[in-house]
Amino acid sequence: MAAIMSTRTNLFRLLTAGTPILGFSNVQLRYSSSAAGIGSRQIDMGGVKDYEDYRRSLYGEITHRALLVDAVGTLVVPSQPMAQIYRKIGEKYGVEYSEAEILNRYRRAYQQPWGRSRLRYVNDGRPFWQHIVRSSTGCSDSQYFEELYNYYTTNKAWHLCDPDAEKVFEALRKEGVKVAVVSNFDTRLRPLLQALNCEHWFDAVAVSAEVEAEKPNPTIFIKACELLGVKPEDAVHVGDDRRNDIWGARDAGCDAWLWGSDVHSFKEVAQRIGVRV
Repeated sequence: MAAIMSTRTNLFRLLTAGTPILGFSNVQLRYSSSAAGIGSRQIDMGGVKDYEDYRRSLYGEITHRALLVDAVGTLVVPSQPMAQIYRKIGEKYGVEYSEAEILNRYRRAYQQPWGRSRLRYVNDGRPFWQHIVRSSTGCSDSQYFEELYNYYTTNKAWHLCDPDAEKVFEALRKEGVKVAVVSNFDTRLRPLLQALNCEHWFDAVAVSAEVEAEKPNPTIFIKACELLGVKPEDAVHVGDDRRNDIWGARDAGCDAWLWGSDVHSFKEVAQRIGVRV
């Protein structure tokens, strides 16, 4: 089994090869690639012309009985730039760095290995985020940290990427497609989904802090499928990070589409699955 998984992984990596570059979003650092989506490339590797042919060679006819959705950057996005919020809340606690300085310091801190644990987000993620906030702003005031930390659990801090998401997820579930969130996040994700009034859209939530595995580790995708009661090969994952979302999901055996490239809206996701909205 290990040899088979290794072969699958190597083929996926060959088929999706690109030059990894370090990207940055308002809240997370992300790895991305300039390579085009494999589904749009015609590559001949021993009769495998493209990604869909490759999946059929492994699993037979492609089925999408479940949809897995990334949180930050796909389902939700920050309502204001991270550095702006760090600066604005920090002013009353003596933070003097400019937004540009905060952003640069955040980048450096986030990309450094987190030596306290093999995971960044353990339980509520406080130790990790205390390190990030202190490194980004030079401020170690506990009240400042708590105000900032709690802000990112509210609907003021986030908004939904796609205003049609609720209608689409309702249509998918009505047609028997199960839906789950799969996210590298701490335990604030559930109260955040509640604050955004969208937790009832999903049949399951797989959070890295609870699963104890972070994308691109395939364990978190496999766990999400277990929660939904489906096989990984019957699920498709949608996310905005090529390394974490696409490679991670495919390594688990799931299909995967890159948000903003392969699909641009949840309505388009539903159409590709075969559900009319």
